[in-house]
Amino acid sequence: MMNTPGLLPILATGLVHTYVGNRTWALAGVDFAVERGEVVALVGPSGAGKSTLLTLLDGRLRGWHGAASVLGLALGPDRPPDRVRRAEVGFIFQEFALVERASVWRNVLNGRLGRTDPLASLLGRSTAADYAAAEAALLDTGIAELRNRRVDRLSGGQRQRVAIARCLAQEPKLILADEPVSNLDPLRSERVLSLLARTARQRGSTLLFTSHQPELAALVADRIVAMRDGRVVFDGPPERLDPTELDKIYRDEPLEHAPEPVP
Repeated sequence: MMNTPGLLPILATGLVHTYVGNRTWALAGVDFAVERGEVVALVGPSGAGKSTLLTLLDGRLRGWHGAASVLGLALGPDRPPDRVRRAEVGFIFQEFALVERASVWRNVLNGRLGRTDPLASLLGRSTAADYAAAEAALLDTGIAELRNRRVDRLSGGQRQRVAIARCLAQEPKLILADEPVSNLDPLRSERVLSLLARTARQRGSTLLFTSHQPELAALVADRIVAMRDGRVVFDGPPERLDPTELDKIYRDEPLEHAPEPVP
């Protein structure tokens, strides 16, 4: 059953954006929606607009045009989301963004900062609920035995699990992940991406992740949304992403009816 539009985790209409000094569109009229509990993969060639779209939905992009709402609340192109809304959206970065010299436990517990009273957060005080959420995240990602190890002594796969655990400790309703396994070898990539999708489903969270590996994304996603030149060019179930569709997405020639360059 479709959610009503106001309750959709993500609803975007006519999103347009170009970066200063760039004569091409980063987003060229993006329309799409994500339903609650879906695991959706954003695929497409480099420069397609995937990361730009994720940054916009996270509330960190400025100067865009169109309309977007996240978890039923409208985003503004010139102001960040309020603290309450940000606590409901978790972001997993491609480069992990961990505190390298801190322990796994401290990094995962940092995921609770948005849920903590600002003064208590400043003083480094955590509640029983914070500890319980961090502990559950360690268990869900299979890294409980690494809790006391420093992050800078971990492998790439272990670091990515820490980044996922930190996000899960936040207990977000929506998870945005930008190329979450791009730094891992193929075997670890499949394991970590499967872990991310599985834990999101178990927790009832919605997951939107970007990937430049469509075959891998299709193994875990409920739905594939492909972008090219700032536009959505495919939106459907993984089984429809056949060689013909992949050729349309990744072929090296201009799109028909492509928007004019930015003046």
